[in-house]
Amino acid sequence: MSTPAHHVPLHRVMVAVDIAGSTTRTNPARARLRTVLFELLDEAFLAGGITKKFRDGFVDRGDGALCLVRPVDQAPKPVLLTTVVPTLAELLDKHAESHPELAFRLRVAVHAGEVHYDSRGPYGEDVDIVCRFVDARELRRQLSVTTAPLVLVISPEMHRSVVRHGYPGIDHTAYSQAVPIKVGTQRLRGWLHTPEGAGGQEDMTA
Repeated sequence: MSTPAHHVPLHRVMVAVDIAGSTTRTNPARARLRTVLFELLDEAFLAGGITKKFRDGFVDRGDGALCLVRPVDQAPKPVLLTTVVPTLAELLDKHAESHPELAFRLRVAVHAGEVHYDSRGPYGEDVDIVCRFVDARELRRQLSVTTAPLVLVISPEMHRSVVRHGYPGIDHTAYSQAVPIKVGTQRLRGWLHTPEGAGGQEDMTA
């Protein structure tokens, strides 16, 4: 008997984003923010050369989004950290300058792993992991103590496979293992970075 297609996972790099403080906005304001968010995300991915043919359609998370990038040569994982996320930060700053009444900031999480699909969309343990990271209490706290347009956490997998190698454009000293989450029986600790430079952040692994 053949295995149903949705039981076979597909590898994806996952970027989860969440608008900070969206619950304080009116519903019409939230609608405008959602429109802007998806526009800025698309522009940031395009800046990294990751066109729509190299990624799935953005998954709506209400006040955020889940972006899934396919494992192709044109979309290497380091580009997300060297180009896509920094460009997103720049775009948020520009948007805040031109539309201060609609300024917003983001929590961002990046992970890589296996994703299942059914008729309702993507799911699976690795999807849960990236969503837990973007919603982590420590990431929320970090955003509250910085003026940066976004704060970024990457998973242990992204740190192991990309950041610790110090590829061009990536400063491994700018990451500190400071964002704990729990997924089922697993306890994971993500690596924090902000555009201001998190290398000086206190290591909270103790």
